Amino acid sequence: MNKKQPNLLFVFPDQWRRQAVGLFNEDEVSTPNIDRFAGESLTLNHAISCFPLCSPNRSVMLTGRYPLSTGVTSNCKLGLPIKLNDDELTIGGVLKEAGYQTGYIGKWHLDVPEQSLEPEPASGARHWDAYIPPGPRRFGFDFWYSYNAYDRHMHPHYWQDTPQMIEPNVWSTEHETDVAIDYIRRRDPDQPFCLFVSWNPPHQPFEQVPERYKAMYADKPVKYRPNVWGDGLAQAEQHLRNYYAAVTATDDQFGRLLAALEEEGLADDTIVVLTSDHGEMMGSHGWLEHKNVWYEESIGIPFFIRYPGRIPSGGSDCLLNSPDLVPTLLGLMNVPVPEKVQGTDCSAVFRGEGGKEPASAFICHYPGSVEEHRKAREQGLEINAYGWRGVRTHRYTYVAKRSFGDAALTRLCFDNESDPYQLNPLRFDQAPKEGPAVLLERELGQWLAKLDDPFELI
Repeated sequence: MNKKQPNLLFVFPDQWRRQAVGLFNEDEVSTPNIDRFAGESLTLNHAISCFPLCSPNRSVMLTGRYPLSTGVTSNCKLGLPIKLNDDELTIGGVLKEAGYQTGYIGKWHLDVPEQSLEPEPASGARHWDAYIPPGPRRFGFDFWYSYNAYDRHMHPHYWQDTPQMIEPNVWSTEHETDVAIDYIRRRDPDQPFCLFVSWNPPHQPFEQVPERYKAMYADKPVKYRPNVWGDGLAQAEQHLRNYYAAVTATDDQFGRLLAALEEEGLADDTIVVLTSDHGEMMGSHGWLEHKNVWYEESIGIPFFIRYPGRIPSGGSDCLLNSPDLVPTLLGLMNVPVPEKVQGTDCSAVFRGEGGKEPASAFICHYPGSVEEHRKAREQGLEINAYGWRGVRTHRYTYVAKRSFGDAALTRLCFDNESDPYQLNPLRFDQAPKEGPAVLLERELGQWLAKLDDPFELI
């Protein structure tokens, strides 16, 4: 391996929405380290979460393949036999084969909870959590300091290479940053590294943030987005200050990571990505599930990438969807992209060399398992046809949705340019015959055919 091959540091807080960045002047949140980093980075204005829910989108981010291909069509939780397919190849596996040191720190959420298999696992894992032992289920990541899913930010736990649970009693994001910095300092200098750092905050429980950050927002008046109403307003009043506190606390830890790269002399040789798996509604449109819906607060994610001398800094309107991450990063690293990858390589666009950009991003929600959805065409079961599918373009969001037990299809189209808060949906049956909604439904139909998706637009 050529020692000049770039390192990759990929950092993704969970449930961090695009609006919650200080420099964007939308949410009233302080992020000084991220703001400075953005000045050195390429900032994407249209980065999209394909499936705005933890497990499904993580599977897409790591493989470059859509949820019906990865096997993860819902959260990996008790009662559902859902996990990342055994034969998937992640970016960790690709880079390991290319001679990289690979590491994963923090939330994983791509495996079956241990309590789904046995009531009292030796690891002590409970609820959705799991110890993943060394081997193929780590998908190419050699250094492992992780857990499956367990939301105790102030009292986290982890596993390495034995079932012995590690309980540091330190705020999870701070502790994981400590581990990441130690990994960077102890790396083999003769090999490049690929390190994924998966912070759980600002994911709920929102109140589990160090008190010094909560105090920063405790008495500060908060301005709510114009589309926050009803029960959503009560949710925002209860949680928004703590959400901002978690983002600011995360910003401090990101600053520590950047400082460690500088101290090690690695800043110029490391691709640093800062993004998220999906956003956070925080009461917008009265939606109380926090995510898993087509609105911008849910599918819109921050995305910053820094690679000094190779990627020009500034803003970009490149429409980047979750499956595009793997091929784009591999393209920037001059590593061949596996044939099974379904996303688009935007590396030439990132480098300022032009090239074809995606015209639309496929977005989706699949209730249940892949097997249920695959039966739709074979058996015509109505249960398999519900959920929602859509496309997001630079200007529009188009969605077709079907509720459980209802054969009727509802179509919605939003003009995000003239209606940025998505307050006035254009119903499909009210649209001009060749208007945006009609054209976008055709685009969605092409995506469904391409992905062999059983959802029907009838």
